[in-house]
Amino acid sequence: MLLLNAAVSDTASQFDESVEIGDVVQSISTDFHIPRLAVSAIIAVIVIAAAKILSVIIRHSLRRISSRGGKLTPMMASMISRICSVIIWIIAIITVLGAFGIDLTPVLAGLGITGVVLGFALQESISSFFSGIMLAVNNPFRVGDWVDIGDVSGSVVSMDLMCVTLAAGDNRRITLSNTNVWGSTIVNYSFIDKRRLDMTVTVRYSDDLEKAKETIRSLIAGYPEILREPEPLVEVGSYNDSSISIYVRPWVSPSDYWNVYWRFNSDILRTLNANGLDMPFNQIVVSMAKE
Repeated sequence: MLLLNAAVSDTASQFDESVEIGDVVQSISTDFHIPRLAVSAIIAVIVIAAAKILSVIIRHSLRRISSRGGKLTPMMASMISRICSVIIWIIAIITVLGAFGIDLTPVLAGLGITGVVLGFALQESISSFFSGIMLAVNNPFRVGDWVDIGDVSGSVVSMDLMCVTLAAGDNRRITLSNTNVWGSTIVNYSFIDKRRLDMTVTVRYSDDLEKAKETIRSLIAGYPEILREPEPLVEVGSYNDSSISIYVRPWVSPSDYWNVYWRFNSDILRTLNANGLDMPFNQIVVSMAKE
């Protein structure tokens, strides 16, 4: 609330300056015998053009600074640019209205009480705004990164002061408020240069474990996407009720993750069967007692 009242005071201050602009318009109109409306229109065009040029300069300057790879990230630069643009246009509008002699004093005086009401009504939006600032400062992801946010997964399409937009793997468009994003666990899969696949293969108790492990190693060795360093792990993981689990942990580039995952699942059963191995499955044996 203190911030909101301070903003109202600043706006009122700008309006007081606009009254002086009205006096300047009147003076120019009198000295040069130009209609007041024409002078106001000329000043309005100049102010709007200046606001537009200043916004563009700030935007391009921030983009250029962020592209150098410093602490100012592209997401943070975009957010700062939008905040500056809003402030510039508010000042420009107040100046233009002052040039036309429009009295905003009653409106500005009522903003203090209205601000309190709006503060409670828009608390979710205000929370999203400040959460967006935290996301921009900490930069947990970039546009184009594949992330998990809570129980939602997708590629980051855009982020603004209120929300983050993801494109899911099935091309769904998912929009999350910045409050939900900042309050969730964020997992970024694109921020690293390699990613580990965690896969499990089950074999029978009667199968040769060393042969099974060697068969799996030979299979993944034929995948060019799998990195040689770190070395893929193929080891016995657990003994289950009717099978033995072998953990398969190769490393790949993030972009190759799903291609290798799907290919391995397609190849493994056929490869095991070709080597005299098999994946067990639960069976129910029913014995009929003779009367």
